[in-house]
Amino acid sequence: MSIQVKNVEKRFGDFVALDNVSLDFDEGELTALLGPSGCGKTTLLRIIAGLERADAGQIVLAGRDASDQHVRQRQVGFVFQHYALFKHMSVFENVAFGLRVKPRAERPSEAQIRDKVRSLLELVQLDWLADRYPSQLSGGQRQRIALARALAVEPRVLLLDEPFGALDAKVRKELRRWLRRLHDELHVTSVFVTHDQEEALEVADQVVLMNRGHVEQYGSPEAVYNHPATPFVFGFLGNVNLFHGRLEVGESGGLLHTGEAVLPVVGSGHETAGDAVAYVRPHDLDLERYSPGADGIAVTLRRALTLGPVAQLELEREDNQDVIEVALPLERFRHAGFREGELLAVRPRQLRVFTQPRTTSTQQEKATS
Repeated sequence: MSIQVKNVEKRFGDFVALDNVSLDFDEGELTALLGPSGCGKTTLLRIIAGLERADAGQIVLAGRDASDQHVRQRQVGFVFQHYALFKHMSVFENVAFGLRVKPRAERPSEAQIRDKVRSLLELVQLDWLADRYPSQLSGGQRQRIALARALAVEPRVLLLDEPFGALDAKVRKELRRWLRRLHDELHVTSVFVTHDQEEALEVADQVVLMNRGHVEQYGSPEAVYNHPATPFVFGFLGNVNLFHGRLEVGESGGLLHTGEAVLPVVGSGHETAGDAVAYVRPHDLDLERYSPGADGIAVTLRRALTLGPVAQLELEREDNQDVIEVALPLERFRHAGFREGELLAVRPRQLRVFTQPRTTSTQQEKATS
C-alpha cells in the first residue's frame, strides 16, 4: 500500500512539530525517517498510523484519504521502541492478541490463530519461546516478538518507532540485518524512525532527512550521502570537516580563501562570491609533508589512531588552531612515515561549498528590534 503525506502540519502549543510536510512512500519500500531528536519524525509516524491527528493536511493510503479514519481502519501495524508487550501474557498470547480482539465476524477460528501464530514465530525464528513470558526474553527477542505481533493482523503498512534504539550496538546491528531480510521476504510497505545514520543508510531503500519539522532531503542512501542537498544533511551524515572562508567565482570555477590558504573549488555552481562554508569528508583529504609554497593548508599532526584498516588522524591548523580529521588507508600512512608533531599540508580532493546568505540592513533592523 502506498502512502502519501500532503501538506501536513502539527503544533504542540507554540512548538511546530511538522511544518507543511509532503512525502510519497512507494508500495513495498522500506523507508527511514532520520533526524535529530525533536525534528518531527515520530510525530509524522504517529500521524500516519492514526495515533495523532494533524492540524492540517492529508494522509492518503492506497489512493484514499485516511485523515479521518480511526487507527483500526487503516490496516497499519505499529512497533514501539520499548516493545509494549503484555507482561502477563506468554509469547504465544502476545502475538495472538491482535487476532483475538478482532470483531467476531472477522475473527479467525482458534485453529487458524494457532497456525498463524506458529508460522509468525517461525518467521522471526523464535518458535521455541512460545510458552515463555516477556520478562524471560532478551531485548532483541522482545523486539522480534513485538514485530511478530504487529504482523499477525496482516497490516498493509508497517510502522516502527526507533525499533532498535533500546538495544546494545551488537544486537542492534544483527537485528537490522534481520529486518532487511524479513522485509525482502514480505515486501510490506514499511517506515521506521531512527536517529542512527548508519542504521538508516544500511537498511532502508529510501531515506528522509528531517530537521525542525521540515524535510531537508529525500532519496536513496547513496544519493543523500554522496549528494547532500543542504549543509544540515552534509553535517548530519557522517564525519565532516568545515572550512569557513570567502568564495571567489570565475569562469573556470571558484577559489575558497580560508585562513592563509586558497583552495580551488571546481564546478562550484555558485554565481556570486561571498562568505561560505566548505564541507569535506575525512577520506576526501590528501596529506603530504609541508614545504614552503605548497598548496593546501599547513597543519601539525597531533594524534594518529591506527586501529583497523584506516588511520584516523587529528591535525591542527597552523593559522587558527582548528582541528581537521583525516582518514588514510593504514598501509599508506605507514608507508609515508608521518610522525606526531610533524608539519604537513592537507588538500581536499573534493569539497562542497555552501554560500551563506547575506543579511540585509532591513533584516538586521528586525533582528535587533
